[in-house]
Amino acid sequence: MLSRRSILKAAVLSAGAPMINLGRFSLFAQSPLEYSVRAVDLVRRSTVIDMLGLLTLDYRKLTSWEANPGRFRPADFLRLRESGITVFHPAVGYIRGDIYTEARKDIIGWNAFIATHPEQFQRISRGADFSQAKALGKIGILIGQQNSSHFRTVEDVDRFYALGQRVSQLTYNGNRIGGGCSDAQDSGLSSYGLQIVERMNAAGMVVDISHCGDRTTMDAIEASSKPVLVTHSNCRALVAGSARCKTDESIIRMAVKGGVMGVTMVRAFVGVAGRVTIENVLDHIDHLVRLVGVEHAGIGSDVDLDGRDLRTQPTRRFDLDGIDYSRKIYDLAEGLVKRGYSNRHIELILGGNFERALSASWTA
Repeated sequence: MLSRRSILKAAVLSAGAPMINLGRFSLFAQSPLEYSVRAVDLVRRSTVIDMLGLLTLDYRKLTSWEANPGRFRPADFLRLRESGITVFHPAVGYIRGDIYTEARKDIIGWNAFIATHPEQFQRISRGADFSQAKALGKIGILIGQQNSSHFRTVEDVDRFYALGQRVSQLTYNGNRIGGGCSDAQDSGLSSYGLQIVERMNAAGMVVDISHCGDRTTMDAIEASSKPVLVTHSNCRALVAGSARCKTDESIIRMAVKGGVMGVTMVRAFVGVAGRVTIENVLDHIDHLVRLVGVEHAGIGSDVDLDGRDLRTQPTRRFDLDGIDYSRKIYDLAEGLVKRGYSNRHIELILGGNFERALSASWTA
């Protein structure tokens, strides 16, 4: 009978990555960086969910893929699959112009893209889709929006749910629903916002409060009868003064409702001085775990496989130091192993927690 290690060794060799020794692997031909057998195994067997995972930050390329899905090449798919991510939540936030039309166009574009590549992609619309996508070797696309201004009326929640939207961030900046973290003053969830949250709960669309101001954050958690997610943010306790990061109080309230927070890898929300690395990202996960338990920690990287900064820039403006974002999931898994997390806890952080919270919120 083949052991797990034998299977893993075969998988690594078949992927073209040389095995360095019995304990560690060099997974990527262009990099000498090695990963432990345990970290590689955990990524490969987990349903890894990036709750703000972008296929590309090159929006011209993304628009061309949606307009003409045939432009998406096999090499593009292979690179996404090799990242270790099973499910991407590639939400964007329309904040100007005809937001309703743009959001609708975006979702229709994703549906067309997935339909054109049925052997490679699967829309994630219900809890069972996570395990199905993993079993079939497909990449899951979880359709969402980073602004809910496209809900012109309460009935629009149902219309967009029917199109396939399953997550909606209430505010990118302040809107009719409530305040954003960048607003000078946050007056909290409006009466209309309360109606939107109630309709989202009824429809099975998940409430995301990542960009909400502090008062709107707390109001939305209180108003929702289902778990509320922070798909991509970090802990303000570690980045003092960052309005985009969440307070310990709001994280605790979110956890009480069964929610999960995805830790982001955008530099300004990870650290503020000196070198900012994957170790600082792990610090945010550690803080979350100590504060509310491992069941409420996840990943929401807010970046693609290339990063936001130009490679020619001498200093990092948005990206972490010393990271290749195409390998970020393996870096995280390796870091969690080194910090003493159990296999089960790493599986939860990599995706199990978000799978649980999303499945609990969606209707059948």
